[in-house]
Amino acid sequence: MEPGHAATVASLTRDDFAPAPRVDRSLLRRSLLTLSVAVVVAVAVITLVPGLASLRSRFAHGDPAWLALGAVLKVLSGLSYVAAFRSVFCRGMRWRVSTQIGLSELGANAVLPTGGAGGLALGAWALRRGGMDGGHIARRSVAFFLLTSLPNVLGVAIIGFGLAAGVFAGRASLALTLVPALVATAAIVITIAGGRWAATAGRRRAARSGPASRVARALQTLADGVAEVLSLLRGRDLWLLCGLVGYLAFDVMILWATFHAFGSVPPLAIIWIGYLIGELGGLVPLPGGIGGLDAGLVGTLALYHVSFAAATAAVLAYRALALVVPTVLGAVAFVLLRASLAREALEISSCQPGGEVEVIGRGSVRLTA
Repeated sequence: MEPGHAATVASLTRDDFAPAPRVDRSLLRRSLLTLSVAVVVAVAVITLVPGLASLRSRFAHGDPAWLALGAVLKVLSGLSYVAAFRSVFCRGMRWRVSTQIGLSELGANAVLPTGGAGGLALGAWALRRGGMDGGHIARRSVAFFLLTSLPNVLGVAIIGFGLAAGVFAGRASLALTLVPALVATAAIVITIAGGRWAATAGRRRAARSGPASRVARALQTLADGVAEVLSLLRGRDLWLLCGLVGYLAFDVMILWATFHAFGSVPPLAIIWIGYLIGELGGLVPLPGGIGGLDAGLVGTLALYHVSFAAATAAVLAYRALALVVPTVLGAVAFVLLRASLAREALEISSCQPGGEVEVIGRGSVRLTA
């Protein structure tokens, strides 16, 4: 336990502990192979295709100091994710273990072709070890998804209105500023209203089909997830708020750093709104979002009058950092996590009924027969 934390003692049997997550090796190999092929193709296109001399020149004269700053920003973004994950799912979990789980999730998301959900199985396992039941896991998962999306949506609204009003530097039409801002604002209102509708619809469905109805449970989970979001925000947990903001802000600033690395920097507000809208391409289920996210970012930035060569160089460098840094950190974190689990499993197997052991997510537990 962390210093100052009181140990929580619970009586459990060995069967109460969820097994360690298993890695689908064939899926991992396919994902890594796809990533490798995509990288080779990208390098070949940039190197060999006529008409890309400007892009090749930018890469040849890139500033490594700015790229190093981008790597540092990616690490800070990952640590912010850890803070948000811990605040939403298990505030009592040790920071060391929270970091191992959070960075492992980000590493999985970087290489697995699941549209950003590659770490879901590992996260769900961590919650089961934390003593949460399935319903609570589902509610908090919905809440975590909505919370991590909230800064993106608020960012589009704030920056879109600011660009439309001339508060921020940048040149764009109302269709690219005011319209996205209005859509983002509507999305927030619809989400809150949708949670209330889901609660009512879920109760009606349960009354007709019984509380075990899948539709009723899904509607109630959605409603509870939205309610959890509002409750967590009202709690004003500083770690949660800083984690949510930092997870997005540091990631956007990687793109700012890569633009600096190649010597052509658009206004910061344009980088932000181009990132926030263009990252929707990351929902395409490709390893690390490669291809879909890259095209979406470059295309969106081009709409905001950023030169194609500058946008392509900055986005490809951003994508490289967004893949390499989480993959390396995630691999190290997962190795350390597995070592922690192995030590814990040994302690549990050798612990006699009535003895106490330290368990991830639960603190001190007392085993019963």
